Amino acid sequence: MIAMPTSPTPALPNSRTETDGSAVVRVLSYNIRSMRDDTDALARVIAACAPDLVLIQEAPRFFRWRKKLARLARATDLVMLSGGGTAAGPALLCSLRATVERTEDVLLPLTPGLHRRGFATAVVRFGGARLGVLSCHLSLQSKERYEQSGMLLDQLAGMGVEHAVAGGDLNDRPDGRTFRRLATGLQDCWATEPWGGEYTSTPNDPHQRIDGIFATKGVEVLGCGVPLELPGVTDDDLRAATDHLPVLAALRVPLTSSPTIGPSGV
Repeated sequence: MIAMPTSPTPALPNSRTETDGSAVVRVLSYNIRSMRDDTDALARVIAACAPDLVLIQEAPRFFRWRKKLARLARATDLVMLSGGGTAAGPALLCSLRATVERTEDVLLPLTPGLHRRGFATAVVRFGGARLGVLSCHLSLQSKERYEQSGMLLDQLAGMGVEHAVAGGDLNDRPDGRTFRRLATGLQDCWATEPWGGEYTSTPNDPHQRIDGIFATKGVEVLGCGVPLELPGVTDDDLRAATDHLPVLAALRVPLTSSPTIGPSGV
């Protein structure tokens, strides 16, 4: 049984554009295990979270993977943004609220004998707020995982944006050196403003936090955590959907000071 918070969970802010031009954006990070489990339960969980952006890990990568992702997007009133097979697993979905500037799928160096890893990335706008987005699934091998965390930080720094969010399955806990590296360079959104549940693995026995959402320093974290007790999200669906629990964050992204658009991506 998934442990619920001991006190009622406050409502997470809804998506909106503020009078000062900033935007409240709901971001969901979710390892969906190649959609090998209950896809109806998966769609219900995602839809109930009402995300503007979904950072997926272990998206379908092989036979008809685009069709499978498109079906999930359609079932959750979202659209495909980037990634999937072309990013070795990470993918991005978004709502129609997002205006897409560019996308890029990045394949990371392949270590012989280990899985290929990659990043799904995009630059999007919500009104006047411009945001870089990155979904990742880091290596099971400690040395490679740490190197990939440095590549992640470099990738964000090279996106030409003031504000960015990254999320994914880190295969590392908060006391691990990879997790600590990311939490030093970025805001660990759960640690900054905890909301909902903490542990993401496994749904049947949540005991560790190996998934997370991180934001650059200028982004205000309004709440972040596993969406327990969220209307429409049931314990049964969380356990049936996949082998991880999702992480949901509400972020306030400031109005972008410069409207300059960077170079076109892939």
